[in-house]
Amino acid sequence: MPAETVRPTRLELLRTRRRIVVATKGLNLLKLKRSALIVEFFALSREAMKLRGDLRSRIDRGYESIRMAEMLEGPTRLENISSLLPDIAPVAVTTKNVMGVRTPRVDRGGYAPTPTPDLLDLPVSIQEAIRRFQRIYEVVLDIAEKENALRRLLKEIEKTKRRASAIENVLIPRLQGVVRYIKFRFDELERDSFSMLKTVKRKMEQEGSSASAA
Repeated sequence: MPAETVRPTRLELLRTRRRIVVATKGLNLLKLKRSALIVEFFALSREAMKLRGDLRSRIDRGYESIRMAEMLEGPTRLENISSLLPDIAPVAVTTKNVMGVRTPRVDRGGYAPTPTPDLLDLPVSIQEAIRRFQRIYEVVLDIAEKENALRRLLKEIEKTKRRASAIENVLIPRLQGVVRYIKFRFDELERDSFSMLKTVKRKMEQEGSSASAA
């Protein structure tokens, strides 16, 4: 509210000063939270970058294993075996708390082949290809989880920054303006009272002088 609409009382002055103290404490906490979020963001970002780099090499090795299996077993048998593999297990998603921010947590189901009679005697080359692609699948889920967390952390960092900026640049200056206005009104009242007292004193002195002359 504008300072001019505030009642210039001592109670209002005390209340406004208390609000400044509370706002300043809140501002400090928000700045600490933002700093902690930024540290967590960069730590998570480094992990995600490492995983993305690792993914590229894993994909290359995965396709290399497929080519090797195709060379050893032939494309027809490889295709027949692939039709026997089970579907990828559904991904369960829960949540976890990262610096006060709720982020998804992916339950990595994987897709390890069920040991049915048809799959018990898989050639080593095909088993290796399955193992490598299972790990690729897990890394992809890890990256998805971390990148989602990064987006949410970034959103929270921006939100915290806006709140801190509003307190620092709007709320606290406005409250300080109210304090200055109240003190200015106090000074005006004090000057008016002092002038009034001087006027009363002068009139009393004049009346006393007139009474003595009479």
